Amino acid sequence: MSIFEIIAERKIQQAIERGEFDNLPGKGKPLPPDDLDMVPEELRMSYKILKNAGIIPEEIELRKTIMSLNDLLNACSDEKERNEIRKKISEKQLRYNIIMESKGIKVVDPFYQAKIMEKLK
Repeated sequence: MSIFEIIAERKIQQAIERGEFDNLPGKGKPLPPDDLDMVPEELRMSYKILKNAGIIPEEIELRKTIMSLNDLLNACSDEKERNEIRKKISEKQLRYNIIMESKGIKVVDPFYQAKIMEKLK
């Protein structure tokens, strides 16, 4: 343990003893889901630093956009609009796959993954 870790642990322990963590909102509840679940563990800290600085990597922004477009697609009833949304999803997914593969991360398209899972049932 480094000196910084020891100091941090002491400060945390002192705060616990003073009861500073007793009435925090969300106490006893699970942590909210992290946007970085799909990011490899070795890259998460750097992404978190970028996020805290207000800089969002393109692939994270693409994932958010894809999820929003999927929600929009599920709510849409006009077939012409649905086709436009599908086209946008495909474009964003392709760009996301290219970025991830350039980082050495193989991406399985969620659509095909769902189809595979259906076949396995």
